Amino acid sequence: LNCLLPIDDHVLATGDDDGGLKVWDLRKGDAVLEARQQEEYISAMAVDANGKVLLTASGDGTLGVFNLKRRRFELLSEPQNGDLTSVVLLKRGKKVACGSSEGTIYLFNWDGFGAASDRFALRAESVDCMVPVTDGIVCVGSLDGVIRAVSVLPNRVLGCVGQHLGEPIEQLAVAPGGQLLASCGHDQKVKFWDISALEGMVVDDYRKKKKKGVPLPALSSKALGNGADFFAGLRDEAEPEAAGSDSDDSD
Repeated sequence: LNCLLPIDDHVLATGDDDGGLKVWDLRKGDAVLEARQQEEYISAMAVDANGKVLLTASGDGTLGVFNLKRRRFELLSEPQNGDLTSVVLLKRGKKVACGSSEGTIYLFNWDGFGAASDRFALRAESVDCMVPVTDGIVCVGSLDGVIRAVSVLPNRVLGCVGQHLGEPIEQLAVAPGGQLLASCGHDQKVKFWDISALEGMVVDDYRKKKKKGVPLPALSSKALGNGADFFAGLRDEAEPEAAGSDSDDSD
């Protein structure tokens, strides 16, 4: 098994290294849905608020859609570049975002899973894991050890939340209440980051010019925002006022 997702108090889904999906009902003690529609490992799963539609991201670059109520496979998206490594729901369930090993976030419209509606290339080696913080902001962990806060529609890299220096990040989780982000990496450490500044952040639709030589803004007190050498390859279009300490970014 490569990933597991609780769906409700009695039902959970598992994805394996060979593209196999099983949905288990603990009351019956057995799988109520089995499918092997994707050719590579299942990297991540997500379910809608009603618990009716299950989405699976796969190493073959496809997004799988399964109907939990009818217990059947619905469709596969067209393959994207690289492995799809993560999947989250945003914009009140109207958008689905998938991270990829190529460092790109692919966006799908709900009920339009056949092809990506938009894509956003980060200046990162990869998007290994992703977790929603608000309805339009996600935190992204990458192979380079940096945790980025990213706005989706408008698409912006807002800054650096934290880092595992030089170590790939395996997983991210937001604590209840949305004030803390937990991260774990190949350095065998679990770290916690203050992300309270992201909740009230407002991202302007206007895209400013790229500024060369400017490091990612630090969005938490322990994020490295001044290490020019460390962030030399991580330049992006982040707005200077995106830092959580600026009063202009909160209501």
